[in-house]
Amino acid sequence: QVQLVESGGGSVQAGGSLRLSCAASGYTYSSNCMGWFRQAPGKEREGVAVIYTGGGSTYYDDSVKGRFTISQDNAKNTVYLQMNSLKPEDTAMYYCAADHRVPCVLVPVYNYWGQGTQVTVSS
Repeated sequence: QVQLVESGGGSVQAGGSLRLSCAASGYTYSSNCMGWFRQAPGKEREGVAVIYTGGGSTYYDDSVKGRFTISQDNAKNTVYLQMNSLKPEDTAMYYCAADHRVPCVLVPVYNYWGQGTQVTVSS
């Protein structure tokens, strides 16, 4: 079965950095979409960044573009989210997601989801 294991969440002060990792197993990693989504209490889940593993194309929500970077390590079946210049509004539960369908989109319609990892940014 598909399993997405996330790590790297935590608490940081505004301006700090975190790197989230998502290790995928039981999943055809190539030529698929993987991404990061987040959900704050009382808000809808929103797309942060996605990557097309077949070609490496990446897409970011405007709110994080220039601060966050999604990348992949095919040898490890792992996707990363490097988060720099964190802001309090980045505070949310961050979820790794995967889907066999393409093209990749920044909306939470993916078939597979990780358990979530909490990111808290204090001011």
